[in-house]
Amino acid sequence: MSRVGKKPINIKDVEVTLSGNDLKVKGKLGELEMKIHPNITVEINGDELEVKRPNDLRENRALHGLTRALIQNMVTGVTEGFSKSLDIVGVGYRAELKGKNLLLNIGYSHPIYFVPPDEIKLEVPAPTQIKISGIDKELVGLVAAKIRSFRKPEPYKGKGIKYSDEVIVRKAGKTAG
Repeated sequence: MSRVGKKPINIKDVEVTLSGNDLKVKGKLGELEMKIHPNITVEINGDELEVKRPNDLRENRALHGLTRALIQNMVTGVTEGFSKSLDIVGVGYRAELKGKNLLLNIGYSHPIYFVPPDEIKLEVPAPTQIKISGIDKELVGLVAAKIRSFRKPEPYKGKGIKYSDEVIVRKAGKTAG
């Protein structure tokens, strides 16, 4: 039995609707929906939601834990939300918001304008920090990865855009002979 899959999900503060293979989770921050794989069954028992699989085939075992984790992320997203922080390192590198869009000056000959999806909220608390927040964990991670991909941190001076909790392993530069 999957250790992740067999744990029940607490749905006390959210409204869960299950119709066929469509699952909708509605909370104070918004609403998310997903399609459940036909092999996996979801049961609502009072304030708990249980994910079950029909047998121990490899595919069903994998889907069991995955489906439970995705549903748990949906419940957490509509109640608390998710956020990621990015740091910009480099002389003259900065970010600012223009309306909802993000303007990045990160050492290229041109500024980079990034238009986020409607479900994502961007904040720039300081010119060298970006905070990405939203209710969909996957989308928050994708947006953070996209912004980071504009200028990945390099290993010599650490310049670029990095996650706040990321550690850049530095390399030694050339030594004069």
